[in-house]
Amino acid sequence: MNAHAMYTQIKSLDNEDLVTKNANLVKRIAFHMMNRLPPSVQAEDLIQAGMIGLIEAAKHYDPKQGASFETYAGIRIRGAMLDEIRRSDWTPRSVHRKSREAAEALRKLEQERGTDAVDAEVAESMGISLSDYHQILSESTSARVFSFDQPDENTGETIALPQSDVDSPEESFVDGAFKKALAETIKNLPERESLVMSLYYDDELNLREIGEILGVSESRVCQIHGQAMVRLRARLAEWTRRD
Repeated sequence: MNAHAMYTQIKSLDNEDLVTKNANLVKRIAFHMMNRLPPSVQAEDLIQAGMIGLIEAAKHYDPKQGASFETYAGIRIRGAMLDEIRRSDWTPRSVHRKSREAAEALRKLEQERGTDAVDAEVAESMGISLSDYHQILSESTSARVFSFDQPDENTGETIALPQSDVDSPEESFVDGAFKKALAETIKNLPERESLVMSLYYDDELNLREIGEILGVSESRVCQIHGQAMVRLRARLAEWTRRD
């Protein structure tokens, strides 16, 4: 939607004031999300998608439902932004491919040995240097490896949106089973990887803040996060092979 079409839609709304008064909410959400996204994602793209979400929120808002407009609009704005991220998928194909290769190598090592595979072992198995493997881990942190689609009950924010607003019974069952398997797998990650995942997704700390807590560099936190993502993908292979 271009700027003229967006302006026309806003002027045609019965609740035009809701859009103009909450335009800054779109920017606030966009820049908050930018802290958790790769540099290739443009704030302008998120803001444009968020404005569309705000317009849709103004069209459908019903104060009788009890939620404030800001709360309702925040969910729609985040949803529109995450839809845009999912559609565009700024991550290069090579990153997805290398992540899959790393996950497969890790999966085979853990199956053979029955223990947690470490960085150096996976790198050796792949026939690459440890620094090259760490580069894959850092890139995996930015990649959309698979959906963590449990929405925050207060903000509605998710790591990735479900594919549709209304799931079929079969999709709901699979979605619930996946979440259960994911939670169990995260719990069984090596201690440091599990802690990084908790601080990043539950406490919403950025990589620099997590590094300060752990006493390591931001780049090392990025590698630990990437290793956790690769390990999760390996251990949840039956859910992620469709990627």
